[in-house]
Amino acid sequence: MLDADLGPAGGPTLVSQVMDSVRRRIAARELAPGARLPSIRRTADGFGVSKSTVVEAFDRLVAEGTILSRPGSGFYVTGGTRALTLAETGPRLDRQIDPLWIMRQSLDVGPATLTPGCGWLPESWLPVDGIRKALRGLARDEGAGLVGYGHPRGFAPLRLQLARRMAERGIDVPADQILLTDSGSQAIDLICRFLLEPGDKVLVDDPCYFNFQAVLRAHRAEAIGVPRTPTGPDLNAFAAAAAIHRPRLYLTNAALHNPTGASLAPATAHRLLKLAEAHDIRIVEDDIFADFELEPGPRLAAFDGLDRVLHIGSFSKTLSAAVRCGYIAARPDWIEGLTDLKLATTFGNGDLSAQLVHRLLTDGSYRRHVETLRARLGQAMAVVGRRLKAMGLEPWVEPRGGMFLWMRLPDGIDSAVVTQRALERGVVLAPGNVFSVSHSAGAYLRFNVAQANLAPVYDVLRQSLT
Repeated sequence: MLDADLGPAGGPTLVSQVMDSVRRRIAARELAPGARLPSIRRTADGFGVSKSTVVEAFDRLVAEGTILSRPGSGFYVTGGTRALTLAETGPRLDRQIDPLWIMRQSLDVGPATLTPGCGWLPESWLPVDGIRKALRGLARDEGAGLVGYGHPRGFAPLRLQLARRMAERGIDVPADQILLTDSGSQAIDLICRFLLEPGDKVLVDDPCYFNFQAVLRAHRAEAIGVPRTPTGPDLNAFAAAAAIHRPRLYLTNAALHNPTGASLAPATAHRLLKLAEAHDIRIVEDDIFADFELEPGPRLAAFDGLDRVLHIGSFSKTLSAAVRCGYIAARPDWIEGLTDLKLATTFGNGDLSAQLVHRLLTDGSYRRHVETLRARLGQAMAVVGRRLKAMGLEPWVEPRGGMFLWMRLPDGIDSAVVTQRALERGVVLAPGNVFSVSHSAGAYLRFNVAQANLAPVYDVLRQSLT
């Protein structure tokens, strides 16, 4: 029987509430395509409303194509199920601590809104002139593939260049064990499609990059949080979670952890791999912040030899979010399966983006750009950290590079409340519980130092803390 909970008085009309209940059941797959709805009388009794209310609700659902009427038989769910809404796959969360909300809020803003909570660099920090030059070069190059689908694994010269770059971090991988993707996010999505089944458990750091949680929810997998320490995951907690939940994957950042900015210690990496082997856990190592490191840190893929580690990355943070180009490095059989899956879901490659990235990597401009970025971020890290400390915030760790500061608020202050107050004043912050599976980070805010060093940000934050 359908829900009888029609919500508080003064809310949506009874008709719309009946409609919403049917839609929720369909979205949650409780009513599958072709399923017969309860009769009008049973539905009316279940809701405690009149039959005419149910008739009107069902008529409107028929008109929008959600259900269909079969005279003499009843009402049935149409064959085309409504598209999945991620918010409906789990409990409703407060919008200030919803990962999808914070992503949309950071992207869907006007020029007057400040975004110290976002996860990308200001456009003025990115090599726009170099991208334009590379695009002009591709347009003039008669040999450039501007209209084809490209190789199933992606543009071969770029894969070779990526293999050389990974070798500098101790990862020995041939080009044919690298699959190009349209982004780091697509890389994670493909891996989840390839290795996970609905209901599988996946270990993530707590806190972790908030989109890890969103993509796992999309794949009907359950995220299990492992407390993060300044040197990596809490290994005792990791071992306990592995024994209890028998997870399929562990999803983490390789270096300059998001949101904390912490780095993995070699000793932690070795013990972590032994635990993963003992419990048969695959590891997805997201290395998207690699080029922000002042000195290369340990990589799980280097220690493991890509046996159970899948190593991924992209150029969205350092080069351009509009040039969609990521990659997966993994053992040969997994690359074969992932390539087939990629072809089945997207058919081709972003070959133009791959060629553009290859030009920027090989003409020397990318190296010079990244060196400048590291210096600018180092200066911004020092200034922003000093100013936030003066306001009573304390860093959880002093990062060895990158763009994030994970700051603890003064005692008794909730970051979700601060975020709401700041948003009302035109500043988008990133509250701690966005990143926490257990919602245990309410005392923290993540700051992007490249976006935070503006006087109005500090003015709004000071007002929002009181």
